[in-house]
Amino acid sequence: MKLTDIQKLINERLLSSSKIISISKSMPEDEAKKIFKLFHIPVVEEKKETDVDRVLTACRKTGFPVVLKGIGATILHKTESGLVRVGLNTRDQVLDAVDEMKKSAKDSIEAFLIQPVVSGKREFVAGMFKDPQFGPVIVFGLGGILTEALEDIALKIAPLNDADMEDMFEQLSSKRLLNDFRGEKAVKKRAVKKILRGLSDIALAYPNIKEIDINPLIIQPDGSPVAVDGLIVLEEIKKEKHNTCDIDLKKLASCYYPKSIAFIGASATPGKWGHMLLTNTLSRDFKGKVYLVNPKGGKITGRHVYKSIAEIEEDVELAVVTIPANRVIDLIPDLKKKNVKGILLITSGFREVGEQGAKLEEELVKAAYDAGMLIFGPNTMGVCNPHIDFYCCAAHAYPLPGSTALVSQSGNMGTQLLAFAEQQDIGIRAFSGSGNEAMVTIEDYMEAFEVDDLTRTVVLYIESIKNGSRFFKSAARVSMKKPVVVLKGGRTSMGERAASSHTGAMASDTKVFDAVCRQAGIIQVDQPMELLDLSAVFSSLPLPKGNRVAIMTLGGGWGVITTDLCAEHGLEVPTLSRDIIERLNKILPPFWSHGNPVDIVGEGDPNIPNTCLEELLKWDGCDAVIHLGIHGKRVLVNSMIQSVCKTDPDIDKEQAQFFKDSILQFEDAYTQYVVKLTQKYEKPVLGVSLLTDEISKTLYRLDGYEYKSVFFPSPERAVKALWGMCTYSDWRKSHS
Repeated sequence: MKLTDIQKLINERLLSSSKIISISKSMPEDEAKKIFKLFHIPVVEEKKETDVDRVLTACRKTGFPVVLKGIGATILHKTESGLVRVGLNTRDQVLDAVDEMKKSAKDSIEAFLIQPVVSGKREFVAGMFKDPQFGPVIVFGLGGILTEALEDIALKIAPLNDADMEDMFEQLSSKRLLNDFRGEKAVKKRAVKKILRGLSDIALAYPNIKEIDINPLIIQPDGSPVAVDGLIVLEEIKKEKHNTCDIDLKKLASCYYPKSIAFIGASATPGKWGHMLLTNTLSRDFKGKVYLVNPKGGKITGRHVYKSIAEIEEDVELAVVTIPANRVIDLIPDLKKKNVKGILLITSGFREVGEQGAKLEEELVKAAYDAGMLIFGPNTMGVCNPHIDFYCCAAHAYPLPGSTALVSQSGNMGTQLLAFAEQQDIGIRAFSGSGNEAMVTIEDYMEAFEVDDLTRTVVLYIESIKNGSRFFKSAARVSMKKPVVVLKGGRTSMGERAASSHTGAMASDTKVFDAVCRQAGIIQVDQPMELLDLSAVFSSLPLPKGNRVAIMTLGGGWGVITTDLCAEHGLEVPTLSRDIIERLNKILPPFWSHGNPVDIVGEGDPNIPNTCLEELLKWDGCDAVIHLGIHGKRVLVNSMIQSVCKTDPDIDKEQAQFFKDSILQFEDAYTQYVVKLTQKYEKPVLGVSLLTDEISKTLYRLDGYEYKSVFFPSPERAVKALWGMCTYSDWRKSHS
């Protein structure tokens, strides 16, 4: 067989099986292996025979013991059907096996395969399945009869590079089997990589192939792999329709800097969108021109109201639309005359309400696109750009200007995240509630923020993806420049996968999305607050050069807990070197822990935390420092002083206030010193506050310094944030 013959063979198989109802279209094992061989996948030598006498002749030539298999176009899983016999040693055993297979499979058997018995104590599975969103997914893992029972597999999106395949090996719980094992040589990884790359090449070259299964892939005693079984499942190609538009990223960026805004559907009724967005925008120091449009005219918020956008004398850059869905498309001609660049479409009643709404949305997108306008939404909660004090969204939250770009497919989630960012002084580059993404999609936002110099971190809350292949490629490219942090909603109910192969059956939408994130360098989190925890550290700290963590604690218990958390997240807590112990001996009392974590034992000298922290940062045995309990003591002291003043009339109130002020000054000085040390040693420093109150923050700034002091309310959040930084740093290094 030649490479040029493969598509012809696929077409013949699709045509010949088109009359078979409810049975997957597949290739017989011998044909599948011929394709494998053309793509440099090693396969077992075999003979195919239909006549019993020729089967016996083939067995003698192969040499006993042999493997006998019954194959046919409708037979997918031979082992489950009793059509595989291993270790047949005599002519009579072969004849008995042939008779039993024919009785069992009836008319399904078209031929028999005769193979030698391949020795090897290790069995793996390799394969491919076509994901409807992300395309060909390559699978590698523990094989044989344990494949589906243990599901110890790794997934990657095709095509694969060397780093992808190395990561597949690393992900397996059974990865020790890749080393020397019970007298057999270590697996020849280069040979396995050729197999995985071959599967990737087949899948990309022939879209009609839906699934490929090599199980088992036996590792022979010398470590070389060989495919002893193979399955290829076919499908008719369905043209996927992606309702996406080519977005002008410069125009998209300019919509975050509007010089003029028209509120179409402006309302005088508090609580309505046309009033809420208007008053939120006007309540800030937005410098652009603001026009109000409502057919009734008059005045709203003391401003003149135009009866139509056509009445406005000047051009308008951004239209904020809150009128009913069926009237929006009629605006397009007048918006075009006013040279509107973007429509912030708050209105709902489009695709989310059903088929009629979807049709209306499609017509609107075409009309807007033809007119040269972008649509944000529909069904969006708005946008904001703190850098120009532009807050046109439902959330009356006003975070500081910063470097975290935030996009949310959920309005409520967006509100929560903006409010938390404001509370914790986490700066936001820009925010968008993406809504239905009728025109501007999550991929467009990513690509716009990719080239934006002010953006250091891209944070996404996602519930669905329209174009998985583009999402994967965009995310992988953006991740090479800046971190992408994602929280996926609806992870447990995305749908069931209909599969004919072992590899396809083991995959789920959740597993595929997890694999996409890992391969594209996306840092995936499980909780909403983790989105901004990671945005805080990525925007405020240098990336760690490794995963070694020094822990400094005011009390032993927290140090133990933090050590356990580090171990659970793959972070190393190294033993202190003799040199660092000797330096700390000069600072701490004799009864300090003499180990990592470093317990500074609650000494009263306010300089001890500073000097110990700097000594740890000097140490070349660590890549990051977590310090616990030094910050936040003022909350405990304030409560104590309040109790004392309430119960003891002899207490000097001025002295008590002086003591409170001194603790606050110490903490302010400490946060500033941490910033200076972070800048000096270029290592991330993450703090955990002893207690928090209404004035506690996540970030503390110091004028003239690039980095910030970062504090979390618990060890769990600090460790998870550092894990995200280390994971991203490792990915960047492996893909550089």
